[in-house]
Formats: sequence, C-alpha cells, structure tokens
Amino acid sequence: MDNRSDIRDFLTGRRARITPEQAGLLPGGGRRRVIGLRREEVAVLAGVSTDWYTRLEKGHIAGVSEDVLDAVARALQLDEAERIYLYDLARAAKPTRAPQRRSKARVHPRVQWMLDSMTSSAAFVRNGRMDILASNTLARALYVPLFDDPRRPANIARFQFLDPRARDYHTDWDGAANTTVALLRTEAGRDPHDKDLRELVGELSTVSEAFRTRWAAHDVRLHHAGVKQFQHPAVGSLDLVYHSLDLPTEDHWVLDLTIYTAEPGSPSEDALKLLASWTATTADTTAPATERP
Repeated sequence: MDNRSDIRDFLTGRRARITPEQAGLLPGGGRRRVIGLRREEVAVLAGVSTDWYTRLEKGHIAGVSEDVLDAVARALQLDEAERIYLYDLARAAKPTRAPQRRSKARVHPRVQWMLDSMTSSAAFVRNGRMDILASNTLARALYVPLFDDPRRPANIARFQFLDPRARDYHTDWDGAANTTVALLRTEAGRDPHDKDLRELVGELSTVSEAFRTRWAAHDVRLHHAGVKQFQHPAVGSLDLVYHSLDLPTEDHWVLDLTIYTAEPGSPSEDALKLLASWTATTADTTAPATERP
C-alpha cells in the first residue's frame, strides 16, 4: 500500500506547528518562508542529514530504524498517540504480500452477557471503524438517535457527520467530531488495509466538508477516559464519565469496550436512572435480533 502522501502530510503538519523557540533553536536571520520549523532544523534536532530527512518527509519511510523514528518523534515533539501513528505508518510502508481479507470481527456471546449485566451503566463494544458491534439496553437508550438509522451496525461517525440531529445531541459537537476523526485516523494508520474503513472515509469525505477538513489535519489520539456531555431527547442534559478498554478477540481483532457512568448523587445520575426506568417500560425497538451475535 502506498501511504507516502499520509506520511508527507503528517510530518509536514507536525513540523509546521513548532516554532524555533519552542524547539530551543535561535530564530535565525532573514524572512522565514515556512510556518514552523524548516526541514534542516528538524534534521539538526533529530541528528540526521537534511537530505535524509527530506527523503523521509516525502514518504520514504520503509526500513527506517526505531532509533531514527524516535529521534524524529522527539524533534517534532510528538505525543504518545502521534508516536504510535508514526510507527504504524512506517510499518505499513514496508513491502509485503497482498494482505488477505480478514473476516469481520465477531463479539463473543459472553461479552454480550457481560454488557447485559451492567444495568446502571451504558456500555458498548465498537471496532476501529466506529461501528457499534454490541451494546446493553442503556447504551441503546443513550444513543437512541444513532440507532434510529436502520443500517447495521450502527456507526458513530456516520451519525455525527451525516445526521443533523447530532449537533443538538452532542453538547460539544466540535469536540466529539474531532475525537471521532482522530480515532478513525489512528485506526487507518494501524490497519491501512481495512477496506471497510476506507469505504467509510470515502463516503464521509464525499458528503461532509466538516469531516473532510478534519481528516486532512491528520490528528490522532488515544481514547481511554474522559467526560462527555449529551442532550438526550428524552431526559435532557447528561454529563457522563467514560472509560474505554481494549477488548482482544479470538480472531486477533482488538475492539474497544466503552462504559459510561454518572457521578453519584449528581443530576446526571438521576437522569441516567430515569433513562434506565424509561427503557424498562418502553418496547425496545433499537436492538434488532440481527445485532446480537
């Protein structure tokens, strides 16, 4: 797979955001024609030749040693997610046999049992494409606008960028959109041969300028814990804490288990309890039998 354009755009974008002062360099004389660091300045910081770094930034990254990648990452002040992404780009650039198409990830029934046992938290399992592959009743109630789309599996990215209700549902839509695209970009670096992911990115890029702009920024991130705000159509405002954990599968996929909870004694806990009560008395039309493994 030729990922030279991704390598070029990622490295030039990270170089542009760092000033000489931030890198500990003297600004130098004359008018600067680039935003951020020059290539030769990155080369000095990384301890490599300018010609070598220029070649790297043009996408010739296959075979580069870990020590050199670490040096470039330090020079560009990459965070953990960006460093992992750089390593993934280098791995993907190595010539290999044509990848075999893998079967879709399946969620083991015992995982669904675990989800169903969580009655006061909203919990779901997603893949790197942001498909929700399994969920408990409260998660389906929390994401009821998303599950309104009859297509399965329900997809978080498609909802955020193609459904106009998403801007009301997410109190901080910009933040949620940024996170989603960064997670998709991270996954694209980790598994560049995922045909389903490439098709989703193509669909969203064609239809949504908001997605297209964010995708071009090459932002990446790791997604472990935080707080999200929702404006739920049935119970109103919800401030929920989330934790995301890796969920390895028997067929070597790595899925993500996300659990939403509310602070004890908070209005959001009351709203989440009301939502759980509402789901217990309402026919569940958001979880067709085909969704469950």
